[in-house]
Amino acid sequence: MDHEMTVDDLTCEWEEDGQLTVEQLDKYVLTKGAWATIMYKYRERKGEGWTDPKVRVQRYRKQKGRYSSQSKFNISSAKQARQIVQQLQQWFPEDE
Repeated sequence: MDHEMTVDDLTCEWEEDGQLTVEQLDKYVLTKGAWATIMYKYRERKGEGWTDPKVRVQRYRKQKGRYSSQSKFNISSAKQARQIVQQLQQWFPEDE
């Protein structure tokens, strides 16, 4: 019998031919439920090494006990991540 998936089951790791090509470094659940949103910190295999860490925000929809990916957005560099944080802090200052 298939078990009901939870957000704990979701990952961004990926293997090809038995070799890890995307490694999940961390995971933060933004929302749970019928629509789940998860932020992953990950890196990709590049030749014999790995890329610098990246971030993916991925949205899932749960139907019949299974999650399927609906959309995703990748933050491709530390610089871009800092720009996003800076803009969000301007839009939503802590003193509000």
